[in-house]
Amino acid sequence: MNVNEFLQRLSDALAGERQALLENDIDGLMRHTQDKLSALRALEAAMPEGEEDRLRELAEANRANGALLARRRREVNWALRHLGRTESAPSYDAKGQSSVLRGGRSLAVA
Repeated sequence: MNVNEFLQRLSDALAGERQALLENDIDGLMRHTQDKLSALRALEAAMPEGEEDRLRELAEANRANGALLARRRREVNWALRHLGRTESAPSYDAKGQSSVLRGGRSLAVA
């Protein structure tokens, strides 16, 4: 593959990632993120020259996807808080130390 094909793969992966974020498609998001990482590895190995504008454009698309992902995460956290739940994943403080977020109330007991 040549550099233009790697750039196109990255562009396609970013577009797919954005669409998956907009559609709340977790499987699609995971698939396109893997495609993006693969394309980035290939581009890193090829080190394209003369493609700075295209790379800047793709970097901006990646930042936009990151902002959209952050917004989705805030929406999920807001919904969880209003349901009395919080994320169970550990969080890290400024020193990199792991701590577990406080637990929420049970929604049901079976």
